Amino acid sequence: MRVALHTKVRADRVAEYEAAHREVPKELTDAIRAAGASSWTIWRWGSPRASEAERGGGTDLFHVLECEDYGRLLAELEKLPVNVAWQARMAELLDVVHDYSREGADAGLPVVWELP
Repeated sequence: MRVALHTKVRADRVAEYEAAHREVPKELTDAIRAAGASSWTIWRWGSPRASEAERGGGTDLFHVLECEDYGRLLAELEKLPVNVAWQARMAELLDVVHDYSREGADAGLPVVWELP
């Protein structure tokens, strides 16, 4: 299944957020794969009405992941120590965080249209 999510980085923490994602622990990426994800991509975007400089510092984050079962993925990762530590680190950098609770499984962006 494909899941799209929206989170938001704090405007003053964009550089730290991107730096953290250049060093995601292998133990965490291995755990994400073991929980059923085959891919996960995050894009960062600012307002299209913003100047070029402001767009480069956009705070909206859009995630698209492919996984077998998103609810299962969240359940397997929610209390895993490496993910708990990562989420604590992300909580310092984000205004809107990724929800790993049971309710988080329903927090994906709704599909509006797909190419037939």
